[in-house]
Formats: sequence, C-alpha cells, structure tokens
Amino acid sequence: MARRLAGALLLFLLSACAPSPSDRQTVRFWVMGREGEAIAQLIPEFERANPDIRVRVQQIPWTSAHEKLLTAFAGDSLPDLCQLGNTWLPEFTALRALAPLESRVAESRTIAAADYFPGIWATNVVDGRLYGVPWYVDTRLLFYRKDLLAAAGIDAPPRSWAEWERAMAALKKARESGKDSPGYAMLLPLNEFEPLLALALQQDEPLLRDQQSRGDFAGPGFRRALEFYSAAFRNGWAPAMGGGEISNVWTEFGRGRFAFYISGPWNIEEFRRRLPPERQGDWMTAPLPGPDGPGASTAGGASLVVFRSSRHPEAAWRLVEYLSAPAVQLRFHELTGNLPPRRSAWRDERLAGDPHAAAFRDQLERVRPAPKIPEWERIVNEMQLIAEQVARGRMDVDQAGRELDRRIDVMLEKRRWMLARGRAS
Repeated sequence: MARRLAGALLLFLLSACAPSPSDRQTVRFWVMGREGEAIAQLIPEFERANPDIRVRVQQIPWTSAHEKLLTAFAGDSLPDLCQLGNTWLPEFTALRALAPLESRVAESRTIAAADYFPGIWATNVVDGRLYGVPWYVDTRLLFYRKDLLAAAGIDAPPRSWAEWERAMAALKKARESGKDSPGYAMLLPLNEFEPLLALALQQDEPLLRDQQSRGDFAGPGFRRALEFYSAAFRNGWAPAMGGGEISNVWTEFGRGRFAFYISGPWNIEEFRRRLPPERQGDWMTAPLPGPDGPGASTAGGASLVVFRSSRHPEAAWRLVEYLSAPAVQLRFHELTGNLPPRRSAWRDERLAGDPHAAAFRDQLERVRPAPKIPEWERIVNEMQLIAEQVARGRMDVDQAGRELDRRIDVMLEKRRWMLARGRAS
C-alpha cells in the first residue's frame, strides 16, 4: 500500500513539473517541397528536448511557396519560422519581414559563422546584416563519364576553360571518327540558367553596376562568360535544346549521348539509382572549371529565417539552433541528399568517404552569391531567355549584352528612383 502511494505521489510530481498543453508554445514552421517530409522525422527529438515547445510543420509546394509567402505577409499571417530560398531572402528583407539574427548568432553556442562555407553564409547577409542561417547548400559542378573521356585521349577532368574546350573538341573528333564517344560532348539545357550564371560569377566584373541599379551584361565579364557558353553550341559540342527535349537525362547519360553535365548534388543518388550496374564505375564528379583554373559556382540552397511578426521568436530560434547542429545536418543529409553548409559536418565519414561528394566539398569553398536584390529572379529569367537566342544563332553575344542591359535597366528603374532618395536597401 505504501509503495502504491509513493508511486502515485511520484507520478503526480512529475506531471506537475511537465508543462501543460496550455503552457506550451506552438511554433509554426513552413517547409518547402520534400524537405517537409524529412523534417517530420527530426522534430520529435527537438520536442522531447524542449517539452515547452510544440512544432507545427506545414509543407508547401515550391511552385506555390513564393505566392503563399507574399499573401501571408500582406495578410499578417506569416509563420514563426520558414525555409527560404537564398534568392528570395533579399525580397523579404526589403519588405522588412525578416528578423535580423546577428546578435543571436553572436550569443549562440551552436552556430559558429566561421564553420560555414563563406559564400553560402554571404547569401544571408544583406546590407551588412544577417537575416538567415544556411540550412542546406546547393551548387553546380561537372558530372562526367570517365570512360568516354579516356576513349578520346583525356586522362583527367578539365580544370580550366582551355582544358574544357580541348576535351570537348577531342570528344567531338572521337565521335566523328566512329570511336566509342557520345553524341555530344556536353548537355547544356537551354531552360537551365545555372550553368551560364556560374560562368558569369567566375568573372571579376559584377553583373550589375551603379549600386546594383543597372545591368552590366554588355561589359567584358559577362561577355566572356556568354562567349564561352555560346561556343559550346556553335562548335557542335552541345545540342541547342531544352531539358524537355531530353527524354531521360540519366538514361541518355548512361547511353553515352553526352559526356559532361552540369548539375547539383541531388543527382549523385539519382545516377547511383538509375544507371545500370555496368556503368556505375564510369562516372564521377569534378569541380567546375574556371577561366584560369578551378572556378567558382553558384551559392544556392535554402536558409532558416525568423519573421519579425513571430509570436514566439525565442522558441523559433531554439529550433533554428537544433536544425543547425552538425549531427542533425548529417541526419537531414541522409534523409534528403541535401548538402550541409558547415565544414565540420563534412568531416564525418558518411560524407568524407563518399567519392562523388568530394568534388562538392571542394566546390563549396568557391561559391559566390548572386546579386542580392529583390528583382534578381526576374533578371536571371531574362538572362536565360536571351542566352537561348544566342545558342540558337538568332542573336550574337554583343547584341545579347545590349538587349539584356536594356531590359534590366527598365526593371531597375524603381530601384534607381529609391536610391536617389536614399530609400533602397
């Protein structure tokens, strides 16, 4: 009887110490795409460690996420915490929707800015202030067929533009001589802007000038990038077609229709899963070649942001810290294939021992953010459309640069007006 009373008393005391449902804070967390499925497996551990916090995850398709966020901002119904694409961050900063985070990072025992790849961290800094913490990173580099390069007399992946051109010319020559060679040296889908953007970011000259209020696409930097890009089509090294005209990228890569493909980390698992066993030893990844050696690439991915309107900013920040821990980032990588933005996570054997991921680790030290202005996504869309005209031979490089600057200067007219009045961010 005494034991039963003691047990009942202990149970009462434990339940009295635990927060009641009414005392718990509910953090609303919006997550895009398939990451929403993965995050559901990580949240229970956070809630066990933080019994005063309940996380309500809402999964949103990428196709509707931007519009939903803008609608929520207009209706004062944003969540506490959100996954935000890096190129969207300047827009929501300009709307003053995001809470600055530099003071929180300075006090954090979990998040260390020096542990992050600098190009990725820089995507979250706008006008000297930090508005997001990188969650995962995406960049583009070369996937290539080792066997096809060897058959064309190339014993290593290219490291510079000159080596890349020689390799593509050799692959074309091997094809024309009837040797085992791909139909084309490289696939550059015209509906993908990332390859050209990466080539442009490798230049010393910026893509925008005058405080990012005018285009500089007619300048020497972008001109060099577009000339190299268009030469691939002009010389017959790449087919002038969109991604929709390729029946199946993985199948065509396995068949040897092309030897080079610029893509991101998600394709590591796709090639492992989709290529036949006899082709698994024939492909590898390599950092993107630059004008004079290993080059820069795009700094993509997504970050975690806390909205100014959050009702529970402290609880939301605790969730950011939890998701930023290297061990949790590694689990997230295993669930999604997304790459961690912290160097310390890459020391784990699960990544350090992956031969196809090694090139991404190298490339992440040389990534550069795109211009951080709200109009950037519209600008890069115009860049893609004009580049397609060049690839199809309907416009030359000089015409393309001038036309891009004309269109972009129209887009940025309001920005110039605001700068003149000291109001642009």
